[in-house]
This record gives sequence, structure tokens and C-alpha cells, in this order.
Amino acid sequence: MNTPVLAADPLVHPVSDAVRSDIVERLSTIESEHGVRVLYACESGSRGWGFASPDSDYDVRFIYVAPLSHYLSVTPHRDVIELPISDELDINGWDLRKALGLLKRGNATLIEWLDSPVVYRADALFLQEVRRVARDTHQAERSFLHYLHMARKNYRDYLRGDMVRLKKYLYVLRPLLAALWIEQGRGTAPMPFQQLVDTIVTGPALRLAIDKLLVIKRAAMESEQATPMPAINAFVERELERLANVSPVEKHAMDFALLDTLLRETVIRCDPTMS
Repeated sequence: MNTPVLAADPLVHPVSDAVRSDIVERLSTIESEHGVRVLYACESGSRGWGFASPDSDYDVRFIYVAPLSHYLSVTPHRDVIELPISDELDINGWDLRKALGLLKRGNATLIEWLDSPVVYRADALFLQEVRRVARDTHQAERSFLHYLHMARKNYRDYLRGDMVRLKKYLYVLRPLLAALWIEQGRGTAPMPFQQLVDTIVTGPALRLAIDKLLVIKRAAMESEQATPMPAINAFVERELERLANVSPVEKHAMDFALLDTLLRETVIRCDPTMS
């Protein structure tokens, strides 16, 4: 059963009814044209993080299941479905086996998708189970290093000039705060940026600077530039230097058989040729 999840704040995670309807229709077309079933579809970019500009694209990501015969073939099948980018829509998805394989390798991006506040389609049972499995197989060190590398690279590439693009500040802060979340032993990092800020940022000057940045970013175009923000730069530089010698401890040995069980049960239950 595909059940919409209506948890997003439309002021922070804006998706108009017309765009949502278009995306849902395109997902249905993907199902009919490719003979698959979409198990989960969400926003993965700035609209999901909660700092979209008026001209931000829609980054739709989905997980799908193919017929049982697809998984019993000697010859591997293509495990990605990608639509040409058009009309501000970027839509692509991963086959269920590929997605669960990425979870086994500690893919932090997929974990984010599962926490997106903007959900277009969801099989309720699958979403419940895959979230549980993602928590139980979370590899803290891999997620931590992923976010730290992203924050460090984006800071080096985008925030060292006399003028910077405002969106790039958030592309540094979001992974940095996610790394701090994991360092503090809080489990998988949430996707909504505001949740990271509310939990991690305690200094009033830094909080004021981030709040100001969010107000400007949500009203400005994607290409908007400004002079550097000293309070944010100082925080980023200090934490990147400190985290260079930090590594979170894995919580326990992983039972990856959970992923195999979820794959088998979902393929059998949701085989699109049996509906």
C-alpha cells in the first residue's frame, strides 16, 4: 500500500500541490513503463533539508522493487532508473537490492532519504522496516567520515573567497552538524537542517548568524552571493580542525542478515506482477 506522509512544514519544505501531483504522476508512469513498484519516494535536496530558495530544483529520489524473476536471473539487470532532468525536476531511483547493498556499506545519503520530511510515495510497512534496519545496521564511523569529508571539501572549495554563495554555507554547515551529531552518539543524523541546528548549536552568536543565513537563503535566488559571515567561519574552522583527530566508536557488531530478510520479504510481498 502506498501511503503519503504529510509531515513537512510547507513554509520550510515548500512543494506546491501542482508540483506534487506532477511528481506522483511521473512515479506512476515509471511503474507502468518499467514494470516495477515504487516503495518510497522523497525529496533529497534543499527542499528536504529545509533551506530551499524560490528557484531551487526538486530532487526526487526513490526506491523501487522489480518482479521476483528480476532477482533470480543469472544476468544482472540495470539497478537504476533515471529520468532526463527537465522543468526543475531531477528524478531518479535505485532498485531495492542496490539500496540495501548501499546500506550494508554504510551509505549516509540513503539514510538521509529515509528521514526526509517531504515524502511523495511510501509503502507503509516497507518504510517502517527499512528505517528500523537502517538504525540497527548504522555504521557510525563511516557516516561520520562521509560528513566530515563533505564539510571539509565544501569549505575548502567554496568559502575561502571575498564573496561566497550563501547556499554553500549551508552545504558546509549541514554535513558538519551531522558529523557532530554522530560524534555525540545520537545515532543516525536527521535530514532536516533545523533539527541539527536546534540540537547541536548552543552559542547565541552562532545561532543568530545561522538564523539570519536561513532567512536570507529562503528568500534569495540560488546564485545569491554575500561577504563571509565571521561567526560561522570561525565555528567551521574550529570544528574541522578538532574533528580531524576524532573517530566515533561503532556501537556493536552488525547483523547484516536483517538486510537479506528485508529484501526477500519485500520482493515476495510487493512483486509488481502479482498485484
